[in-house]
Amino acid sequence: MRRRDKATLAERVARAAKAALADQGYASPVDVLLGIGWLNPTTFKDWQQGRVDCLDDVLQTKLSRQSEALTLFRSWAIQKRLIASETEYVARTPQRQTLRFSASGDAALEKLFRTHWISGDLPEKKRERLVEKANRAPDLVVIQPLNREWKCHRCGGTGGLLVMENPGPACLRCVGLGDLEFLPAGDALLTRRVKAKSARSAVVVRFSKNRGRYERQGLLVEPKALQQVQRDLDAQRRK
Repeated sequence: MRRRDKATLAERVARAAKAALADQGYASPVDVLLGIGWLNPTTFKDWQQGRVDCLDDVLQTKLSRQSEALTLFRSWAIQKRLIASETEYVARTPQRQTLRFSASGDAALEKLFRTHWISGDLPEKKRERLVEKANRAPDLVVIQPLNREWKCHRCGGTGGLLVMENPGPACLRCVGLGDLEFLPAGDALLTRRVKAKSARSAVVVRFSKNRGRYERQGLLVEPKALQQVQRDLDAQRRK
């Protein structure tokens, strides 16, 4: 019975890894855990946003099964001659803290979780772009609340935008984003250039009751970057 159980898990791991590889050119332990249903997408987002201490707190299986799945995935990747690339995982918070996978913090286990496996069939430059993209810090997320009657858990203040932290909502001033300026969505060229020029930025989202999901409203960017890009675009359009 145990041998049959192992074969079943190996098939599930291989299927999830193969799907991720086909979709994005690489497969990761997180892709596998999501694919086999042991990691809920919503709780995964909570972990990304620093609201969960470590990933194995929210995995829907015991530690021994996690280890078995990771071992099977690594064996599958080596058999397929994929290329290993260790990836940094940082939280979607202003502090940009390193995300933890395991409660123990064991270095070998953390490395196993952080390792992405990239298709060797891809051109070298594309592999390099995938590695660069995977190691890029994720966008900060700022919420435009539907209910304005909220209080910052740090200072007791309020405002039109907030950042969710473990203890509760926090105002932009308390998280160090109070000096940023809101750039509404709509002008794709302006948004792209300002984001590239702004050393700090955050995506602003608002929950849509009709669609049941958060939708992008715009960006928070550094005022100087916005002014500079607007001047450059105005100059180009006058030519």
